[in-house]
Amino acid sequence: MRNNKINYQILSNTIRGLVIDAVENAGHGHPGAALGMADIATILYRNHLKFDPDAPNWHDRDRVVLSNGHGAMLLYSLLYLIGVNGVELEDIKSFRKAGSITPGHPEVGHTPGVEATTGPLGQGLGMAVGLALAEQRLRDEFGEHICNHRTWVFVGDGCLMEGVGQEAASLAGHLKLGQLNVLYDMNSISIDGNTDLAFTDNTNKKFEAMGWHTIIADGHNFEDIDRALQEAKQELSKPSIVLFKTIIGYGAPTKANNAGIHGSPLGSEEARLAKSNLNLVEEPFSIPSEVLQDWRKTGAMSQTLRITWEKSLATMPQIDREDFVRRMEGNLPSNFDDVIETAKLNLPTELLSLATRKASQIALEVVGKNLPELIGGSADLTGSNLTQTAATDSTFNPGKSGRYIRYGVREFAMAATMNGMSLHGGIIPYGGTFLVFSDYMRNAIRLSALMQTKVLYIMTHDSIGLGEDGPTHQPVEHLASLRAIPGMKVFRPADLTETIEAYQIALKTTGPSLFALSRQNSPAVRLSHTPLNLVSKGGYLIRETQKPRDLTIIATGTEVAIAIEAAVKLEKLGVHVAVVSLPCWSLFDAQPNEYHQEVLGDKPRLAIEAASSFGWTRYVADENDVLSVNEFGASASAEQLYVKFGLTSENLVAKALTKLSEESKP
Repeated sequence: MRNNKINYQILSNTIRGLVIDAVENAGHGHPGAALGMADIATILYRNHLKFDPDAPNWHDRDRVVLSNGHGAMLLYSLLYLIGVNGVELEDIKSFRKAGSITPGHPEVGHTPGVEATTGPLGQGLGMAVGLALAEQRLRDEFGEHICNHRTWVFVGDGCLMEGVGQEAASLAGHLKLGQLNVLYDMNSISIDGNTDLAFTDNTNKKFEAMGWHTIIADGHNFEDIDRALQEAKQELSKPSIVLFKTIIGYGAPTKANNAGIHGSPLGSEEARLAKSNLNLVEEPFSIPSEVLQDWRKTGAMSQTLRITWEKSLATMPQIDREDFVRRMEGNLPSNFDDVIETAKLNLPTELLSLATRKASQIALEVVGKNLPELIGGSADLTGSNLTQTAATDSTFNPGKSGRYIRYGVREFAMAATMNGMSLHGGIIPYGGTFLVFSDYMRNAIRLSALMQTKVLYIMTHDSIGLGEDGPTHQPVEHLASLRAIPGMKVFRPADLTETIEAYQIALKTTGPSLFALSRQNSPAVRLSHTPLNLVSKGGYLIRETQKPRDLTIIATGTEVAIAIEAAVKLEKLGVHVAVVSLPCWSLFDAQPNEYHQEVLGDKPRLAIEAASSFGWTRYVADENDVLSVNEFGASASAEQLYVKFGLTSENLVAKALTKLSEESKP
């Protein structure tokens, strides 16, 4: 221990006092886990954590993730006690109140010092794996003197029951992430009661089998906690999990070790008795000055390490230092737009017809050569997603990082891991699977949008066009559900040019992007070069009329070519049709009304998309104005399925003529 004279019990109970008072003051919250983990947190922060509260975004800091995010008051209390700038006692008093920076679950970017948005159990563990992956990659690239820190993640029983927690743990064990340490709050209590009701795993043996170093410790014995954390730090060849036996609601005289304390205040009398048991003053939020001073000393312990690191950074070769800083600050190289423009100017003429998944691979090759921070991967579908390129051909292996991660069949963990990599900084991750499997990872995609992480989801086989694998693999409702996520950019590009432009926008803007990409080939629709990024506005006129338009057809992805084909046929019949390519709804919706009017016009509109018509009424008058797929698909070739479900230029022509006839009736 750094100082054997410190009274750890006083420090720990001070956390508990703030937890009790904040939850009582709010009238709701989750005190149980926070009370139980306070002793572990005290030793971690006092004796082992590399973190400077004066510089909470210091790049080489240890990361702490609270995967069991319902215990948020544990983290908020620690941030206040060690003196993180921007977290004051008033914020603790405002726990869970409107406008506070201390919401019910931790949110990155909302509260200084919070590393990840957690609450949905298990995802914090997945993000911690991503943080550790990013740390190892940057350590290998820039050296231990610039990047050499640990990731600590608190987890509860629920985190290890969730499938994503098991997926993430299996991946971390396989990759031997020795800088990752899991602190398992093994209190054996769930909301329904004792965990024996549903969870009787031998977690110690399970993690051993997954390649982890396992340690068992008493979560309320300070010497044992310190021993366990030191042992975890010394094991660098594999990740470590410390199984801490704890008591939920520690200190509460009648409610400790009881399911009722998980998510409810103690109540005034129980709170009074608990504070008395813990030798705390009864007055809410009262901390003796000498105790607060001791906690602030804890916070200052890593300041020298941070200053030494800053000196190391300053002595790096200028080109390496500038690259590291650029990447950690999330900036792109100054020549990035020039790279994209050159790629658009030099599109291979032989690629006039190709699948957009192949267009994606070409685009990834272009950007990957110029962005060393781009790290790819796939959930065991590399050959189908086409996510590996010459730039990302080095595999991330145990003990040696690379630019391509084999996630295995772990879609949910892949998404959570990518969130963690993005949160770390210095890395832009992308990962692939089939669009239909976005359901497996949806909650992590949702967290990407909530946190606004720069993560690229490469989702291929985007429609019935994938063919013979049939309805189990053919997405129908997925585009509508993903477009409904606030802050999520969903791109369904039509050809290679649109795909390159979509990647340019995804990489230049904040937040996550998802690419819905075809398995089947489709003709190129952008046949003339423009220096403008037309995808940047979400939608644009890809075919204009020489005479005043009679009709507008809107399409996305591979159906843009069908829309243009129908427009040409209608033109021969004397109907003047404008075609709108709408690769990203959210970007288009963000444009001013004048632009919407210019693109969509004021004439009748039709739409075509090989997916559910749900949501299209924001652009057309009725769902009947959409050629779509509102039932599960079938097993046949793409060509046969497009005919079966009516997604043809002939049907679009017939629908247009009917629509115009109806509109002309008095």
